[in-house]
Amino acid sequence: MTSILTNLFDGVAYGMLLFVLACGLAVTLGLMNFVNLAHGAFAMAGGYVCMLLVNQHGWPFFAALPLAFGSSAVIGIVLERTLYRHLYARSHLDQVLFTIGLTFMSVAAVDYIQGSSRVFINLPAALQGQFDVFGVGIGRYRLMIIVICGLLTIGLQMVLAKTRFGSRLRAAVDDPRAASGLGINVPQVFAFTFAFGCGLAGLGGALSAEILGLDPYFPLKFMIYFLIVVTVGGSSSITGPFLASLLLGIGDVAGKYYVPKMGPFVIYTMMIVILIWRPNGLFGRTAAR
Repeated sequence: MTSILTNLFDGVAYGMLLFVLACGLAVTLGLMNFVNLAHGAFAMAGGYVCMLLVNQHGWPFFAALPLAFGSSAVIGIVLERTLYRHLYARSHLDQVLFTIGLTFMSVAAVDYIQGSSRVFINLPAALQGQFDVFGVGIGRYRLMIIVICGLLTIGLQMVLAKTRFGSRLRAAVDDPRAASGLGINVPQVFAFTFAFGCGLAGLGGALSAEILGLDPYFPLKFMIYFLIVVTVGGSSSITGPFLASLLLGIGDVAGKYYVPKMGPFVIYTMMIVILIWRPNGLFGRTAAR
């Protein structure tokens, strides 16, 4: 029983991490109808910024996290204003080809600058190790991830559902022409949303560096996981990707622990079964714009 609970805890932590990494893609794909396969590149950028600040410049880990978010957001808004904005009205195929090319460019650039070695972030002593609760091993760092990601999920849901900006974003996505007629600055709303999604990716990259490791091929290795989370959860809300992340995180950890030879296939099996049952995802809409 204790091993089951420990795996459950690790699975929840991994699922929360997947959600933070993928929720930015859920925002751009589900709320902006834009396929950004370069999402992992922004996560990698945030991870490397955090690593350089902590490992080489001695910054406290928690002080480096906002810089990881901010740096990815700044890169995102610069690229959105110069490149991405011209692709909003193009086909999804054009968006896929452009963003996958941008991903390969980022991989080559980071490999040239930082090298291909896998790196990790030096964590403070307070986040290292674990403690036992009724025989269940609770990792300090994984507990911190669960708390941060849980608060982030609640805040993001409230912003999208309860604030004026959330209503403006939904209006801009559903009917940009009508939204512009009502006085909504649609390009500005899209730019801010895209930058925020990139910032979330950077934060996820910084948080995941200690668990997943960080190397120039990070965007390619985990691109499929981001897409699975959004596809299984459905791209019309944040709730779907959140529940999908938890389900897939728990299933992936349990599969690799109990059936290690088949572990890598568990998450794909779960995806196939769920999509056969719900072709549009857990919370997907039957029709899209």
